[in-house]
Amino acid sequence: MRKIILLSFITLDGVIQGPGGPEEDTSNDFKFGGWTAPYGDEELGKAMQKQLEPADLLLGRKTFDIFAGYWPKNAQYWPGIMEVNKYAFSNTLTESAWENSHFLKTVDDIRQLKNSEGRDLKIWGSSELVKLLLKNDLIDEFWLNIYPIILGNGKKLFGNDAMPKEFELVESHITPKGVIVTNYKKSGEVKTGSVSPE
Repeated sequence: MRKIILLSFITLDGVIQGPGGPEEDTSNDFKFGGWTAPYGDEELGKAMQKQLEPADLLLGRKTFDIFAGYWPKNAQYWPGIMEVNKYAFSNTLTESAWENSHFLKTVDDIRQLKNSEGRDLKIWGSSELVKLLLKNDLIDEFWLNIYPIILGNGKKLFGNDAMPKEFELVESHITPKGVIVTNYKKSGEVKTGSVSPE
């Protein structure tokens, strides 16, 4: 069985939209594209190298279109990106010039892929797909790079209908510019208790 791993650049208020550049995703009049750029440094670069290690990709339709338009021309910055399988979740897309692209239409298609043999599946961006996967308890692991800014609006990582689950922090560090790099793995059901003194 494959793991589904979410990798995300996220602000303190949960925004994940347009981290890479001003034109990356301007939907809903988003004006802060490229908000990660001022925080790049050598330590974050090393963390990113680990996060970019080859795995198959599972992407929502909009993120797939962004990636398909960018990475074939810039593959030298992401070794292996052309060779891995790219799975796009879309009701309408059925073909792409981007090699090794495949298309999924339902949650059952994703479950079937997850239960198959092969490399782990990494998700970048894809906010609507992520919400669907969280609702159906299909994400096994998070790599969150948490940036010390608040944007106020933009596409958010979490909705209100995620399946409650507990995650264990297995790795974390803070870059000199204040980005918190974290890795969480799903560990079980949510436990509750009381913090009131007896």
